[in-house]
Amino acid sequence: MSQPALVMGISPQRIAAMILRYWYVLISSWPRMLELLYWPALQIITWGFIQNYVSQNAGFFARAGGTLVGAVILWDILFRGQLGFSISFLEEMWARNLGNLMMSPLKPIEFLLTLMVMSLIRLVIGIVPMTLLAMVFFGFNFYAIGLPLIAFFCNLIFTSWSVGIFVSGLVLRHGLGAESIVWTLMFAMMPLACIYYPVTVLPHWLQLVAWTLPPTYVFEGMRALLTEHVFRADLMVYAVAINVALMIASFCVFLMLLKSARRHGSLIQVGE
Repeated sequence: MSQPALVMGISPQRIAAMILRYWYVLISSWPRMLELLYWPALQIITWGFIQNYVSQNAGFFARAGGTLVGAVILWDILFRGQLGFSISFLEEMWARNLGNLMMSPLKPIEFLLTLMVMSLIRLVIGIVPMTLLAMVFFGFNFYAIGLPLIAFFCNLIFTSWSVGIFVSGLVLRHGLGAESIVWTLMFAMMPLACIYYPVTVLPHWLQLVAWTLPPTYVFEGMRALLTEHVFRADLMVYAVAINVALMIASFCVFLMLLKSARRHGSLIQVGE
């Protein structure tokens, strides 16, 4: 075991065992696999044709070809990153196994790291076919964005994990009656993240709120790259700074809600 792992008390073996467990659950169910492929494919086809229509009827979008398709793909990374995290968590709730896990030697940080890895696995399964469809049907090579894509991806996935940790803590404390927040919170963020339009479209007071969200910087950076061919590194730095604060805050909230759940016996009573 490496020295950092020993210092932090984190066991890679336990994390690997949990990842293997979720992987077997995933590959043993074709409906789960189909869901991972179906919605991204449906989104890229639907919005891709909208992109074609706009490009044929508006000069700006014709000059900024791929802006809409690129926004759809980046939005799916954000949304499915959070969903992949939360679904793995909810599967433990549905199986009423969460109490057993929390009473095992598995540490909360190990559990969260496992969910992050599963989020990436689920994301890759859904996003790779989506980007290939964008190339075949609409001639948009998502990977041609180059190195800035790494900055876009990392910022979006960190935001999705922060949201996933937060909503998982709420479900942990309040039971499956709070399950709906897993599906709705990210969509509530959607208008403020300015996915399909610039921040300047919003009223001034709402722009201030939008700039507190890391995804806003990513989508503004994507539009600047595709329309002006300029990589806004400053936007990425701001996004990273906010993401660090969000990740720390979400982890602290999760631990607080876990402690409250243990105190109120919510780990055993995980129903509505």
